[in-house]
Amino acid sequence: MVLPRQRNAKGSTATEIEKKIKRGNALRQGSAWRSSRGLLALLLVVLSVSVVAAWLYVISLDSDITETLVSKRELVSPQPRVYSVQCSEDYENYKRYPGCTPQKCGRAVTDSVVTREEAQVLRRLAERGLALAGSEGGASILDLHSGALSMGKQFVNIYRYFGDQVGDVFTQEDFQLYRNVRERIQAVIAETFDLDPTLMYLTKPTFFSRINSTDAKTQHDEYWHPHIDKVTYGSFDYTSLLYLSDYGSDFTGGRFIFMDQNGNRTVEPRAGRVSFFSSGSENLHRVEKVTWGTRYAITVSFTCDPAHSISDPALPGGTHG
Repeated sequence: MVLPRQRNAKGSTATEIEKKIKRGNALRQGSAWRSSRGLLALLLVVLSVSVVAAWLYVISLDSDITETLVSKRELVSPQPRVYSVQCSEDYENYKRYPGCTPQKCGRAVTDSVVTREEAQVLRRLAERGLALAGSEGGASILDLHSGALSMGKQFVNIYRYFGDQVGDVFTQEDFQLYRNVRERIQAVIAETFDLDPTLMYLTKPTFFSRINSTDAKTQHDEYWHPHIDKVTYGSFDYTSLLYLSDYGSDFTGGRFIFMDQNGNRTVEPRAGRVSFFSSGSENLHRVEKVTWGTRYAITVSFTCDPAHSISDPALPGGTHG
């Protein structure tokens, strides 16, 4: 009778050991699962934080852009895209010129006035002219009317400084295209704002600009400050920008920003695109800092006051006012 009891005791002991082993395995599996769940939760937290951080970074880069009026990938043709704004009271303080002084104000964009091929020709003109000198900072200008050319931290007169060499840089065909483009821009501004184009006059400064990410060396390099053209230049009544390079592929940053009371609105440059607007305080604006590449454009400005008019540029031997 003793032996059977011993066998039962051994069997019971083996069963208990087996149960303990299973229980230990289960505990270890549970612990492993809890560890893996903890690791997964940690990874999710890290991923979430990274996504939020990236989103906040993007928002911080673009925090002052609330609306894109026209993106680079859009083609605005055949009619300009017009955004009307209320004229400022500033015009009451200026002499009025019937048929020209703004009666309705706004901003507009068109891609049908200048072709991309023409923009490329004008860009090459700017590149050749600015290759003669250029600013030490991030912004250089070439004014074919006055002859002003950035050189280091100052300006020189390209016609006087380089003399006959200018004839090797520019051609009569370049200047003819420049005049034709100016006439077309003047015509579309007059049509859009119901003006008499014969009562609009080209005014100074009208110039090519080249902007890159080089640090500013002088005040002339600090192109990004908010300003009002009518206040800054006095004679301006209508401002236009002809872009000669593409946002996103030729350069980053460099968007044109209208700074309205209820938010900021931007135009993304595209080669051949013309953006134009009334020059009063209803169109406070700035240019975003260029962060990479090179941005080329032409500022073409118009006045209603014939006393502030300038002539189209001409190569030496002709006249340039």
